[in-house]
Amino acid sequence: MRLEGKTALITGASRNIGREIATIFAREGANLALCSVSSPEDLREVGNECEAFGAKVYTQQVDVAESEQCYDFAKNSIDNLGQVDILVSNAAIRPHHDLLTVSDEDWHKVFAINLHSTFYLCKALIPQMQERKTGSIIGIGGMAAITGRPSTSAVTAAKTGLWGLIRAVSAEFAPDNIRANMVNPGTIDTTRRHPEWAPHNPELGQATPRNLDPVPLGRLGTVSDIASACLYLASDESSYVTGDQINVVGGRYMVAAQGQ
Repeated sequence: MRLEGKTALITGASRNIGREIATIFAREGANLALCSVSSPEDLREVGNECEAFGAKVYTQQVDVAESEQCYDFAKNSIDNLGQVDILVSNAAIRPHHDLLTVSDEDWHKVFAINLHSTFYLCKALIPQMQERKTGSIIGIGGMAAITGRPSTSAVTAAKTGLWGLIRAVSAEFAPDNIRANMVNPGTIDTTRRHPEWAPHNPELGQATPRNLDPVPLGRLGTVSDIASACLYLASDESSYVTGDQINVVGGRYMVAAQGQ
């Protein structure tokens, strides 16, 4: 198994991409620390599913926008599982709003969840990775980290900042054999609980011509596509890969940006 003997901490693990990452990591032998800000029933269900694969699992409700909750989660994860070898910073919000309508509060909330949480968790987890001279940090970005897109100013700024953080971490901690990379999902077939976040494209995440026409491969991505990229970066197969991105976007970055 590709992650046997490793422990992964995954944020936003109760559904969609985070849930798939958790289950594929469990199938590959990893123990898991999982969190979500809501949906405790879903989080317990994911934990039970991972335990069925033989994983040891610790779960906690965490608002990753709050530094103290991140630090507490990291400490509890280490206390319960002994170590954390892999961080997958997946929790994010992606509201689409025209720049002139974004409130100061919403701007700061997007940055807190999409960027600051990774900073908090890196600070909390890297010291014990340094002690063991091993670690893999994976940030989940998106199209916003590749190209500018209309009505995504806060998300684009935060995810671009995340890419900067990943590069800085990769450079600073390479001597400790700690790698940092980013996976950028394209338009993924997921359940979206906040359709109001994409008022310009209420069909976002659906296989409509508007969403598929810009994608050279002609289909939506799946949560398994993203989880498989994360598995590669978490495993020793990518031991010579750091400070890099995997664009799981169906080739969309090769063509002019269009749609929402």
